[in-house]
Amino acid sequence: MSLSSQPSDASSHATSPTLVARVQANEQAAWQRLVDLYGPLIYSWACRGGLANEDAADVMQEVFAAVAKAIGRFDTAGCGRFRGWLWTITRNKVRDHHRRSAIEPEGRGGDTALRELAELPDHWDDNRSDATRQEVRALYHRALQLIRNDFEPHTWQAFWLSVVDEQPTDEIASQLGLSANGVRQAKSRVLRRLRAELADAASPVSSE
Repeated sequence: MSLSSQPSDASSHATSPTLVARVQANEQAAWQRLVDLYGPLIYSWACRGGLANEDAADVMQEVFAAVAKAIGRFDTAGCGRFRGWLWTITRNKVRDHHRRSAIEPEGRGGDTALRELAELPDHWDDNRSDATRQEVRALYHRALQLIRNDFEPHTWQAFWLSVVDEQPTDEIASQLGLSANGVRQAKSRVLRRLRAELADAASPVSSE
């Protein structure tokens, strides 16, 4: 097949179900993928909520236990971003931990726990702080690494040159021997797959 023909990728034959939908369908591999993708983010949130490393790891396990019980009720069409839903669960588990610590004799003082509780926002916002934006970028990086092998090399290269390197479409088309429309389609395929992996209503960049 020449590069000028339509790219053929596993994701191009049908709309990929979201990762959340696959977890809801009890796919064991999908659940492990969810843990690999979101575990570091939950851990980071817990640490930023004032928890020590060991406590943050415990809270991460509590969060995934809660997700396992509630994932069937998550509506991918109506609940918006999965990340926001996950943040709400994590925030509540961090608050539960602080409340326990405040009343335990060997825990930290109540004033410290209450102050850390107050610093946790009620709603997740991707643009809230530099730390938050870094966490989101790391999440997208992990997702991209997970889906990279789902695409043929020229499809991935067209996407990367367009979205990451921000090269003009015509230059990419000439470089890869694709039509301009082929470049746009390759970019769109990867972005759709990324949205499905993250179960997000929106992606970090828009497709043309």
